[in-house]
Amino acid sequence: MIALITGLTGQDGSYLAELLLEKGYDVHGVVRRSSVEKYDRVAHLRDRITLHQADLLDQLSLIRVLERVEPKEVYNLAAQSFVPTSWEQPLLTGEFTALGVTRVLEAIRSVDPSIRFYQASSSEMFGMVRQTPQNEETPFYPRSPYGVAKVYGHFITVNYRESYDLFAVSGILFNHESPRRGLEFVTRKVTWHAAQIHLGMASELPMGNLTARRDWGFAGDYVDAMWRMLQTDTPQDYVIGTGQTHSVENLLQIAFDEIGKNWQDYVRQDPALLRPAEVDLLCADPSKAREELDWEPRVTFDEMIRDMVRADITRLQSEGPSTY
Repeated sequence: MIALITGLTGQDGSYLAELLLEKGYDVHGVVRRSSVEKYDRVAHLRDRITLHQADLLDQLSLIRVLERVEPKEVYNLAAQSFVPTSWEQPLLTGEFTALGVTRVLEAIRSVDPSIRFYQASSSEMFGMVRQTPQNEETPFYPRSPYGVAKVYGHFITVNYRESYDLFAVSGILFNHESPRRGLEFVTRKVTWHAAQIHLGMASELPMGNLTARRDWGFAGDYVDAMWRMLQTDTPQDYVIGTGQTHSVENLLQIAFDEIGKNWQDYVRQDPALLRPAEVDLLCADPSKAREELDWEPRVTFDEMIRDMVRADITRLQSEGPSTY
């Protein structure tokens, strides 16, 4: 089996590449041209994967990669994926996160319609939730340019599946984290600062909304669900999450407990970090994935956050002080 992953150098892409390699796949990844290569998440895999330069903004580059690689499965994980940035760069977010999906689907339709396609949808599409917990039938009400772009990507995938008979599925993934998460995301921001405070490299942690609740799981578990979706007989969309929610305060409590400190002594609320429109509660109902994909999350929220803190302490000890 040959698989092509867009966004392979990101958190999910690196875990997915590991999973597919373990299953005997020939793994290829799409990377954007850059003057500085940042492949640290897949550095340990470089001799086992093949990288190709292409861009979700460049239709022809995607077609050429598909023709060269001849994949049986394509996982589209590339996007402008940071919600606050989508407020600052809404047009760019739309180009990558929305129209980029169409370009990949059009490339597949042109080169080889038998390719199985996975689209990374997001729980941010639910936004101002219409029901709790959220399942595959819950209406979308996005509350950010990122969420709106993801809704487009989701429905264009459905449209191509129904219009052109493509095997195209969307995984509506709730928040998933790991030690490979970007520093801009709240879980990693918290564990990174906790590690710095533990090592005497920082004295405070600026935060925004502390009451928001999310369904947080481990990224390594969630890429397994992605793969399972492409192994089914019939293409369908699935909600992937733990079914449990935790507040940002709970996240802080666990992270600072791991270093033996009280989070309230170090956290400073900064109004500038609040979003223009907040998503207060997201909670998955992953029962369809459990029943039809035989998928279950394995790593608990507590285990994941503590592991992230320990990993950041180890990283800081080896790399030295760093500013956030």
